Amino acid sequence: MSKRTSKAIKRALRDTFPIFAGYLVLGIGFGVMLAKAEFATYWAAIMSCTMYAGSMQYVAVELLAEAVSVGYAVMMTVLVNIRHVFYGVSLIDKYRDAGWRRYYMIFALTDETYSLVSTTEVPEDVDKNNYYFFISLFDQLYWILGCCTGCLMGNFIEFNSAGIEYAMTALFVCIFADQWLSVGGRKLLSGKHISAMVGVGATLISLIVCNIVGTEYFLIPSMIIILVALILLRPVLDRKEDKNAE
Repeated sequence: MSKRTSKAIKRALRDTFPIFAGYLVLGIGFGVMLAKAEFATYWAAIMSCTMYAGSMQYVAVELLAEAVSVGYAVMMTVLVNIRHVFYGVSLIDKYRDAGWRRYYMIFALTDETYSLVSTTEVPEDVDKNNYYFFISLFDQLYWILGCCTGCLMGNFIEFNSAGIEYAMTALFVCIFADQWLSVGGRKLLSGKHISAMVGVGATLISLIVCNIVGTEYFLIPSMIIILVALILLRPVLDRKEDKNAE
């Protein structure tokens, strides 16, 4: 092992340690949910190795338990994870020279991995391609560890797991609150909150309409509305970004 590779491993371990703490907790939540849905522990490992989709794995537990149609499951997966398409486009140059490693790094791209890869300045004495690769690898290993630990707990330890399914929901609520405060402050009608308000408004409208027509599947129409609305509002959002940059 070269010195630069060794440094890449050490740097990746150091930088991903905060992710380890988060993935362990969230993975345990998923594992417990999977166990309570009466899936064996090895399914946690299989899903985390082949899907590695974070929030979609939480959703997948309900989809499997309810035995929904393949078409609905595919559509839900695409809509929940479509953001990764935009992540991937922005990392084309970073992964261009990674050789065989880029195929795994594309598969293992998550929100947290993207955040590290896109913002971290890699020192010259560290092999950047190995650094990106080991960030992806360590993050997935953390997730697998958390999921398998949670599934083992759920299968072999008797405890009240009520509310565990809201672990991922709580995470996204915290992310939303942090984004709201960091982007536009506490002012409710700030123009910087347009995207957030579109998301909230579209979700509420979809929830109300779906309750009226008697269906609980409001997520897909709400995400379609959000996508269309943000595309239409793109010129307005771009002008605001340009104005703020000035």
